[in-house]
This record gives sequence, C-alpha cells and structure tokens, in this order.
Amino acid sequence: MDNAPAANEMGTKSIGRLLLSFSIPAILGMVIVALNQIISSIYIGHGVGPLALAAMAVTFPVINLLVGFSQLIAVGCATLCSIELGKKNIEKAHRMLGHSVLLEILVSAIFSYAFWVVLDPVLVFFGASAETLDYAREYMVPLLVTSPIVFVMIGLNFFTRATGYPKTAMVTALMTTVGIVVFSPLFIYEWGWGMKGAALAVVSGQLISLIWLCVHFLRPGTLVRFRRGIWKLTASFVKDIVAIGMAPFLINFCACIVVIIINRALMENGGDLAIGAFGIVNRLLMLFALGLIGLGQGMQPIIGFNFGARDKARVRKALWYGMAAGTSIALAGMLCFLLCPRLMVLMFTDHEPLVEITVHAMMITGCMFIFVGPGIITGTYFQAIGMAKLASLMSTTRQMICLVPALLVFPLFWGLDGVWWSIPFSDVMGFVVAAVLLFLTLRAEDNDCQKGDPECTPPPEFFKPKPM
Repeated sequence: MDNAPAANEMGTKSIGRLLLSFSIPAILGMVIVALNQIISSIYIGHGVGPLALAAMAVTFPVINLLVGFSQLIAVGCATLCSIELGKKNIEKAHRMLGHSVLLEILVSAIFSYAFWVVLDPVLVFFGASAETLDYAREYMVPLLVTSPIVFVMIGLNFFTRATGYPKTAMVTALMTTVGIVVFSPLFIYEWGWGMKGAALAVVSGQLISLIWLCVHFLRPGTLVRFRRGIWKLTASFVKDIVAIGMAPFLINFCACIVVIIINRALMENGGDLAIGAFGIVNRLLMLFALGLIGLGQGMQPIIGFNFGARDKARVRKALWYGMAAGTSIALAGMLCFLLCPRLMVLMFTDHEPLVEITVHAMMITGCMFIFVGPGIITGTYFQAIGMAKLASLMSTTRQMICLVPALLVFPLFWGLDGVWWSIPFSDVMGFVVAAVLLFLTLRAEDNDCQKGDPECTPPPEFFKPKPM
C-alpha cells in the first residue's frame, strides 16, 4: 500500500504535482469502475442476450439510488476528514472514519429492505416489460441482499483518497475488476446462472475490495485508521455529513428520476431495443464521466486541505488546473462518440438492429459532452469547500430543470430522437448554470467587504464560503 504524504505536503508541494499524484490514481480507479460495468454488460450481452441488456438499463435507477445513498455518507465524511486534517485535528478525522462505517451499514440495511419489499412494482415503473422483468429481478436481488458490502466499500474507498492514499483506492477498483473478469465466465457460462451470475460476479469483486480496504485501515502506520473510541455516532457530526453529502446524493437521486423518465419515453417511442441501446450508451458515457469524477476526487482532498488551512491561492490554482484537465477528458470522450461509435457498440452485441439504434444514439448524446467536464469540476469545488447548498443547486438544476422538461417536450416533436437530443441540451444548459454559480462564488470570495461598511457592498451570504 502506498504511503500517505506528510500532512504539510498538501499545503506546500506543487499543486500540479499534487494533482497528478492524487488525480491519476483516482481517474484510473474510476475508469476501472466504468470498465467493470462495461465488462459485466459485455458478458451479459453475449452470454444472456439483447433483452438482458434492456433489463440492465431498467435496473439503473435502483443502482443510482444505491450509489447515491452510499455517497451521501462517503462524500460528507471524506470531505470533513480532509478539512480536519488541514486544521491538524487528527482526532476528529478518525471520528469521521467511524461515522462512515456505522452510517453506511445502517443506511444500506434500510435501503435493501425498502426495495426488497416493492421490487417488482418498482422495476415495472422503471420501464421493465413482460419480457425484461424476470431478467431485471434476477440481477437486482443479489445486489440488494449484499448491499452492505458495496456501501462500506464505497465509504472506505473515499477515505483512502481523503487521507492521502490514492493508489490504494485505485487498486481497490482493480480488485473488483479481477472479481468480475474471473467469476463472470464461471457464473454465466459454466454454471448457467445468467443475470444472477452476473450480479454475484460483481458482488464477489466488491467483497475482495472490501477485505483489501479493511486490511489497509487496520494497519498501525495508516494515517487515519480503525481504533477504539471512534465507533459512536454524534448528532452534530451526522448533520454536517449529510449536509455536505447531499449534493452527490441529489445528483444520483435526480439521475434515478431522469433514467425512469428516459426508460418510459424509450419504451413508448422505441420499445425494449431502444432501452437496450440506452443501456449501452449510458455505460460508454459513464466511462468518461467517471474519469471526470475521478479527477474531482483527486482534487477534493487538495482543495479541502488548503481551504481548511485558509490558503486561497493554492485552492484557486487547484481549481483552474482541474478545469483544464476536466475539459480535456470531456473533449476526448466527445471525439470518441462522434468518430468511432460503431466500433464501441460492437463490444456489447452483434445484434444488428440494436447496433444501428445504439450508434445513432451515441452520435447524438455525445455531441456536446465537452461541456460536462467543467460542470463536474465546479460541483466538486463547491463540495470540497463545504458549500453544500450550491453544489446541490447546481446538480438539481441541470437534471430536474433542464433535462426533465426536455425529456417531456422533445419527444412530442421528434419522437425517439427527441429523447436522445434532450441529453446534449442539458449538458449545455448545465454548463451555463455552473459557470454563473462559479463566477458569483469566486467574486464573493474576493470581496472582503463587511456588513455595515458604508464604502462597499458585501457579497450575498449564499455565495460566500465560510471558514471551517
């Protein structure tokens, strides 16, 4: 396992070098997560069939909610841990680790039971047809039963980055991949378990990753680790954790609603094959989107530490470096979607009608992807400096105010193409919202005017970051 940098390195080392050392492993880790999803879908597409791919798309809302609830805790705890490390408060940083594990277990138990009770009606509401419902149920049941594994694993993985172990986090994702690659052929092909086998292969990889992380946090030399005195929940800490983690939760919650609307619109305008096409497109879009999220995860502890240390110049420099890198990643994704969509789709299926629909969808949905990069980096910046309300506002505006109305209106005029065009439309509008909010926040940061000063006007409190 990699050694954590000395605490003062995040406050003194070159921002460029810090960003590379933290972001490259985080990006690779998130790309590996996306590849896990792609590899699993490839096995399903060739081993079970095109309807199984449509069933996978139906399960996306439940999985988005699963990730959302886990990140509600993980992001809040990891962000507060980074800020406390910047303030040299090691004891509180350890308390955040204990809160992460306890809250992830509690929330996962509630989540699993709630969806278990109403699984079939929920899947039908999310877009399952008579032909895809059995596939979707077969995939979801093992994931719900074992959800504490993935919840705790996600929470601990966020902590490895927040405490200066980005390579450990990357290896965690790689171990999940090993599990999927090793167990999927055995479970799906050899033992004939179908969708249940695909789900159990994912769970097997996540269990291996969780064991790896537990070993890391039990090591005496780990900066923040498991120890006595951290296994008690405190109401004030829980409140702060939820406030900061609300932004990524809302992103995933809104994504859940959006996918439900997309699936239902696709069913009305294109049927099961259109839903299957969206399943493939979503996996490929997420390959680059998760790379951007990985970049943000690499930025978060750097910005959080220096914000806690009140070094505005280093915070601002990390932001602009992240913007440049994020735009570059998004541009690379857009070029792939436009220049070689058929090659990418053929990895999943050789069912020609599904291939044709998916290639067409990819070229439309990816045509404005370059605007996604700055939006994700801006949201990460707001989270890292503790501005949970702004991060939540930005995420909900893009999806609920821009994308959902487009999904409801565009298909009335353009049918199936209207569903696809709503996605790039929301990418552009989300970028505009992010740019405006970031401009107002940076201007408020630079405004030192105080209330009651007759010679100047203080900035609105909503946009003024508060020292933590």
